[in-house]
Amino acid sequence: MERDDIIEYSLHSHHSAEEGVKLRKKIYFVTALLSVITIIEVLVGVFISRSANEGTGLWEAIKMGYIVLTLIKAGYIVLVFMHLGDERKYFKWMILVPYILFLLYLIFIALNEAIAVGEGMKL
Repeated sequence: MERDDIIEYSLHSHHSAEEGVKLRKKIYFVTALLSVITIIEVLVGVFISRSANEGTGLWEAIKMGYIVLTLIKAGYIVLVFMHLGDERKYFKWMILVPYILFLLYLIFIALNEAIAVGEGMKL
């Protein structure tokens, strides 16, 4: 007995070759962008040591760079994989602003507690 409730989606696709090329181009761009940001983070982590740059301002800049790169990756993932990039501008901001504020709050709490723990260990 053959089921009539299953639709063969490949037979009902109405996409042209141009749309397929456009979609593949977007997928390649997203993959390349997220890979490049991740590679930069890994290379900085591998080649720049904390002990050599502890007293300088370079280590603080590296930490802030990691935070910025992570926020860029997170925002881009939300825009692309949750299809928020296809929405109107104000709707994007309505979703992203609380998300960004919450992440910045978590980062503030983590850095504040790290400073407190570090000062507690000096005593």
